[in-house]
Amino acid sequence: MKKAISIWSFSNKTVIQAMDLAKKAGFDGIELSLNEAGETSLDSSEQEFLDIKNYAKSINLEIHSVATGLYWSYSMTSNDKSEREKAIAIAKAQMTMAKTLGADSVLIVPGAVGVDFVDGREPIQYDIAYERALIAIKEIAPIAKLFKVNIGIENVWNKFLTSPLEMRNFIDEIDSPYVGAYFDVGNVLINGYPEHWINILRKRIVKVHFKDYLRAAGGLNGFVDLLAGDVNWDAVMKAFNDIGYDGWVTAEMLPPYKYHSDQLIYNTYGSMSSIIDKL
Repeated sequence: MKKAISIWSFSNKTVIQAMDLAKKAGFDGIELSLNEAGETSLDSSEQEFLDIKNYAKSINLEIHSVATGLYWSYSMTSNDKSEREKAIAIAKAQMTMAKTLGADSVLIVPGAVGVDFVDGREPIQYDIAYERALIAIKEIAPIAKLFKVNIGIENVWNKFLTSPLEMRNFIDEIDSPYVGAYFDVGNVLINGYPEHWINILRKRIVKVHFKDYLRAAGGLNGFVDLLAGDVNWDAVMKAFNDIGYDGWVTAEMLPPYKYHSDQLIYNTYGSMSSIIDKL
Protein backbone atom coordinates (compact mmCIF):
# COMPACT_ATOMS: atom_id res chain seq x y z
CA MET A 1 0.00 0.00 0.00
CA LYS A 2 1.14 3.55 -0.74
CA LYS A 3 0.77 6.10 2.06
CA ALA A 4 -0.71 9.55 1.41
CA ILE A 5 -2.20 12.36 3.43
CA SER A 6 -5.06 14.78 2.75
CA ILE A 7 -4.39 18.50 2.37
CA TRP A 8 -7.12 18.97 5.00
CA SER A 9 -4.77 17.51 7.62
CA PHE A 10 -2.55 20.59 7.56
CA SER A 11 -2.98 23.83 9.50
CA ASN A 12 -1.99 27.20 8.05
CA LYS A 13 0.06 25.80 5.19
CA THR A 14 0.25 26.71 1.53
CA VAL A 15 0.01 23.79 -0.89
CA ILE A 16 3.79 23.88 -1.41
CA GLN A 17 4.44 23.96 2.35
CA ALA A 18 2.04 21.06 2.89
CA MET A 19 3.71 19.01 0.18
CA ASP A 20 7.14 19.71 1.64
CA LEU A 21 6.01 18.61 5.11
CA ALA A 22 4.27 15.51 3.75
CA LYS A 23 7.45 14.47 1.96
CA LYS A 24 9.62 15.21 4.99
CA ALA A 25 7.33 13.08 7.18
CA GLY A 26 7.71 10.14 4.80
CA PHE A 27 4.49 10.11 2.75
CA ASP A 28 4.47 8.87 -0.84
CA GLY A 29 1.62 11.11 -1.95
CA ILE A 30 -0.95 13.75 -1.15
CA GLU A 31 -4.62 14.39 -1.85
CA LEU A 32 -5.42 17.97 -2.82
CA SER A 33 -8.76 19.78 -2.76
CA LEU A 34 -10.74 21.89 -5.19
CA ASN A 35 -11.98 24.96 -3.30
CA GLU A 36 -14.23 27.91 -4.00
CA ALA A 37 -11.30 30.30 -3.55
CA GLY A 38 -7.56 30.15 -2.92
CA GLU A 39 -4.63 28.35 -4.50
CA THR A 40 -6.55 25.39 -5.92
CA SER A 41 -9.93 26.87 -6.72
CA LEU A 42 -12.59 26.96 -9.37
CA ASP A 43 -10.82 30.07 -10.68
CA SER A 44 -7.31 28.60 -10.78
CA SER A 45 -5.66 28.43 -14.18
CA GLU A 46 -4.26 25.36 -15.86
CA GLN A 47 -0.78 26.82 -15.46
CA GLU A 48 -1.26 27.22 -11.71
CA PHE A 49 -2.16 23.54 -11.45
CA LEU A 50 0.79 22.60 -13.66
CA ASP A 51 3.13 24.57 -11.41
CA ILE A 52 1.88 22.55 -8.42
CA LYS A 53 2.22 19.31 -10.37
CA ASN A 54 5.78 20.14 -11.39
CA TYR A 55 6.77 21.02 -7.83
CA ALA A 56 5.35 17.76 -6.52
CA LYS A 57 7.31 15.90 -9.19
CA SER A 58 10.50 17.73 -8.22
CA ILE A 59 10.27 16.41 -4.64
CA ASN A 60 9.06 12.95 -5.74
CA LEU A 61 5.62 13.31 -4.15
CA GLU A 62 2.61 12.02 -6.08
CA ILE A 63 -0.67 13.94 -6.25
CA HIS A 64 -2.95 10.93 -6.54
CA SER A 65 -6.42 12.34 -5.87
CA VAL A 66 -8.56 15.47 -5.76
CA ALA A 67 -11.28 15.95 -3.14
CA THR A 68 -13.55 18.92 -2.46
CA GLY A 69 -15.68 20.22 0.37
CA LEU A 70 -17.97 22.07 -2.03
CA TYR A 71 -20.59 19.32 -2.12
CA TRP A 72 -21.78 20.39 1.34
CA SER A 73 -22.81 23.71 -0.26
CA TYR A 74 -23.82 22.36 -3.68
CA SER A 75 -25.59 19.01 -3.61
CA MET A 76 -26.35 16.66 -6.50
CA THR A 77 -29.62 15.75 -4.76
CA SER A 78 -30.88 19.26 -3.92
CA ASN A 79 -34.46 20.27 -4.67
CA ASP A 80 -32.96 23.29 -6.43
CA LYS A 81 -32.17 22.34 -10.02
CA SER A 82 -29.59 25.10 -10.39
CA GLU A 83 -27.77 23.80 -7.32
CA ARG A 84 -27.74 20.27 -8.75
CA GLU A 85 -26.28 21.64 -11.98
CA LYS A 86 -23.64 23.53 -10.00
CA ALA A 87 -22.67 20.31 -8.19
CA ILE A 88 -22.24 18.51 -11.52
CA ALA A 89 -20.13 21.42 -12.80
CA ILE A 90 -17.94 21.09 -9.69
CA ALA A 91 -17.46 17.38 -10.41
CA LYS A 92 -16.38 18.19 -13.95
CA ALA A 93 -13.97 20.84 -12.63
CA GLN A 94 -12.57 18.28 -10.19
CA MET A 95 -11.88 15.84 -13.00
CA THR A 96 -10.23 18.57 -15.09
CA MET A 97 -8.05 19.52 -12.13
CA ALA A 98 -7.15 15.87 -11.52
CA LYS A 99 -6.23 15.32 -15.16
CA THR A 100 -4.01 18.42 -15.15
CA LEU A 101 -2.29 17.41 -11.91
CA GLY A 102 -1.80 13.84 -13.09
CA ALA A 103 -4.06 12.42 -10.37
CA ASP A 104 -5.96 9.26 -11.20
CA SER A 105 -9.07 9.81 -9.04
CA VAL A 106 -11.54 12.27 -7.62
CA LEU A 107 -13.54 11.96 -4.42
CA ILE A 108 -17.21 12.74 -4.94
CA VAL A 109 -20.10 13.02 -2.49
CA PRO A 110 -23.15 12.11 -4.62
CA GLY A 111 -25.60 14.25 -2.68
CA ALA A 112 -27.31 13.83 0.66
CA VAL A 113 -30.56 12.89 2.29
CA GLY A 114 -29.66 15.03 5.31
CA VAL A 115 -26.60 16.70 6.81
CA ASP A 116 -26.72 17.48 10.52
CA PHE A 117 -23.55 19.58 10.60
CA VAL A 118 -24.57 22.02 7.83
CA ASP A 119 -27.08 24.61 8.99
CA GLY A 120 -30.09 25.07 6.77
CA ARG A 121 -29.53 21.99 4.61
CA GLU A 122 -32.99 20.78 3.58
CA PRO A 123 -33.67 17.03 3.98
CA ILE A 124 -34.38 15.22 0.71
CA GLN A 125 -36.68 12.22 0.51
CA TYR A 126 -34.50 9.15 0.23
CA ASP A 127 -35.83 7.64 -2.99
CA ILE A 128 -35.73 11.02 -4.71
CA ALA A 129 -32.14 11.56 -3.56
CA TYR A 130 -31.20 8.13 -4.88
CA GLU A 131 -32.60 8.80 -8.35
CA ARG A 132 -31.03 12.25 -8.57
CA ALA A 133 -27.65 10.88 -7.50
CA LEU A 134 -27.85 8.13 -10.12
CA ILE A 135 -28.65 10.66 -12.83
CA ALA A 136 -25.77 12.91 -11.78
CA ILE A 137 -23.11 10.21 -11.58
CA LYS A 138 -24.24 8.66 -14.86
CA GLU A 139 -23.85 12.09 -16.47
CA ILE A 140 -20.27 12.55 -15.31
CA ALA A 141 -19.10 8.94 -15.72
CA PRO A 142 -18.33 9.37 -19.46
CA ILE A 143 -16.06 12.31 -18.62
CA ALA A 144 -14.21 10.14 -16.12
CA LYS A 145 -13.71 7.58 -18.89
CA LEU A 146 -12.54 10.25 -21.34
CA PHE A 147 -10.03 11.68 -18.83
CA LYS A 148 -9.13 8.24 -17.43
CA VAL A 149 -9.84 9.55 -13.93
CA ASN A 150 -11.66 7.30 -11.49
CA ILE A 151 -14.67 8.58 -9.54
CA GLY A 152 -14.59 7.44 -5.92
CA ILE A 153 -17.95 7.80 -4.18
CA GLU A 154 -17.31 8.35 -0.49
CA ASN A 155 -19.32 7.02 2.42
CA VAL A 156 -19.88 10.17 4.48
CA TRP A 157 -22.32 11.40 7.09
CA ASN A 158 -25.02 12.33 4.60
CA LYS A 159 -27.71 9.80 5.68
CA PHE A 160 -27.34 8.28 2.20
CA LEU A 161 -25.86 4.99 1.00
CA THR A 162 -25.57 4.06 4.66
CA SER A 163 -24.88 0.35 4.22
CA PRO A 164 -22.29 -1.56 2.18
CA LEU A 165 -25.04 -3.41 0.35
CA GLU A 166 -26.62 -0.17 -0.80
CA MET A 167 -23.27 1.36 -1.80
CA ARG A 168 -22.47 -1.81 -3.76
CA ASN A 169 -25.82 -1.75 -5.56
CA PHE A 170 -25.57 1.97 -6.35
CA ILE A 171 -22.13 1.53 -7.92
CA ASP A 172 -23.32 -1.49 -9.89
CA GLU A 173 -26.27 0.49 -11.24
CA ILE A 174 -23.85 3.09 -12.62
CA ASP A 175 -22.09 0.23 -14.42
CA SER A 176 -18.87 2.04 -15.27
CA PRO A 177 -15.31 0.78 -14.72
CA TYR A 178 -14.45 4.38 -13.80
CA VAL A 179 -16.91 4.60 -10.88
CA GLY A 180 -16.23 2.93 -7.56
CA ALA A 181 -16.05 3.58 -3.83
CA TYR A 182 -13.71 5.91 -1.99
CA PHE A 183 -13.94 3.96 1.23
CA ASP A 184 -13.46 5.87 4.49
CA VAL A 185 -12.62 3.50 7.34
CA GLY A 186 -13.47 5.91 10.15
CA ASN A 187 -16.74 7.22 8.78
CA VAL A 188 -18.57 3.90 9.21
CA LEU A 189 -17.73 3.45 12.90
CA ILE A 190 -20.75 5.49 13.93
CA ASN A 191 -23.14 2.77 12.71
CA GLY A 192 -21.15 -0.15 11.37
CA TYR A 193 -17.92 -2.08 10.90
CA PRO A 194 -15.38 -1.15 8.22
CA GLU A 195 -14.21 -4.73 7.72
CA HIS A 196 -17.77 -5.65 6.66
CA TRP A 197 -17.80 -2.86 4.07
CA ILE A 198 -14.44 -3.95 2.68
CA ASN A 199 -15.50 -7.56 2.28
CA ILE A 200 -18.74 -6.54 0.52
CA LEU A 201 -17.45 -3.73 -1.72
CA ARG A 202 -14.31 -5.68 -2.70
CA LYS A 203 -13.06 -4.71 -6.19
CA ARG A 204 -15.30 -1.66 -6.22
CA ILE A 205 -12.95 0.11 -3.78
CA VAL A 206 -10.76 2.48 -5.78
CA LYS A 207 -9.23 4.52 -2.94
CA VAL A 208 -9.17 4.44 0.87
CA HIS A 209 -9.24 7.03 3.65
CA PHE A 210 -7.77 6.19 7.03
CA LYS A 211 -9.44 7.84 10.02
CA ASP A 212 -10.17 6.60 13.51
CA TYR A 213 -13.29 7.18 15.56
CA LEU A 214 -14.20 6.91 19.23
CA ARG A 215 -17.87 5.94 19.51
CA ALA A 216 -18.18 7.06 23.14
CA ALA A 217 -17.30 10.65 22.23
CA GLY A 218 -19.94 10.87 19.49
CA GLY A 219 -20.44 13.47 16.78
CA LEU A 220 -17.51 15.16 15.08
CA ASN A 221 -15.63 15.07 18.39
CA GLY A 222 -15.37 11.30 17.94
CA PHE A 223 -12.66 11.59 15.29
CA VAL A 224 -9.33 10.96 16.97
CA ASP A 225 -5.74 10.11 16.05
CA LEU A 226 -5.10 6.82 14.29
CA LEU A 227 -4.90 3.95 16.81
CA ALA A 228 -6.74 6.03 19.46
CA GLY A 229 -10.28 5.04 18.45
CA ASP A 230 -12.45 1.97 18.00
CA VAL A 231 -11.35 0.83 14.54
CA ASN A 232 -10.26 -2.80 14.69
CA TRP A 233 -7.22 -2.27 12.52
CA ASP A 234 -6.23 -5.96 12.54
CA ALA A 235 -9.63 -6.88 11.11
CA VAL A 236 -9.54 -3.99 8.64
CA MET A 237 -6.11 -4.90 7.29
CA LYS A 238 -7.04 -8.56 7.07
CA ALA A 239 -10.09 -7.59 5.01
CA PHE A 240 -7.95 -5.46 2.66
CA ASN A 241 -5.54 -8.36 2.31
CA ASP A 242 -8.39 -10.78 1.62
CA ILE A 243 -9.71 -8.67 -1.27
CA GLY A 244 -6.24 -7.94 -2.63
CA TYR A 245 -6.35 -4.16 -2.16
CA ASP A 246 -2.87 -2.70 -2.49
CA GLY A 247 -3.56 0.85 -3.65
CA TRP A 248 -3.40 4.30 -2.10
CA VAL A 249 -4.32 4.79 1.55
CA THR A 250 -4.80 8.44 2.52
CA ALA A 251 -4.92 9.74 6.07
CA GLU A 252 -7.61 12.38 6.52
CA MET A 253 -7.07 13.88 9.94
CA LEU A 254 -9.89 16.14 11.11
CA PRO A 255 -9.53 18.47 12.83
CA PRO A 256 -5.80 19.30 12.92
CA TYR A 257 -4.11 19.98 16.25
CA LYS A 258 -4.61 23.45 17.71
CA TYR A 259 -0.97 23.56 18.81
CA HIS A 260 2.13 21.96 17.27
CA SER A 261 0.07 20.98 14.26
CA ASP A 262 3.10 19.80 12.26
CA GLN A 263 3.53 16.97 14.76
CA LEU A 264 0.18 15.54 13.67
CA ILE A 265 1.67 14.79 10.25
CA TYR A 266 4.61 12.88 11.71
CA ASN A 267 2.40 11.04 14.21
CA THR A 268 0.01 10.06 11.45
CA TYR A 269 2.77 8.66 9.26
CA GLY A 270 4.08 6.62 12.17
CA SER A 271 0.65 5.22 12.98
CA MET A 272 -0.07 4.40 9.32
CA SER A 273 3.25 2.59 9.07
CA SER A 274 2.45 0.59 12.20
CA ILE A 275 -0.96 -0.38 10.80
CA ILE A 276 0.14 -1.21 7.26
CA ASP A 277 3.55 -2.72 7.90
CA LYS A 278 2.16 -5.09 10.51
CA LEU A 279 0.28 -6.97 7.79
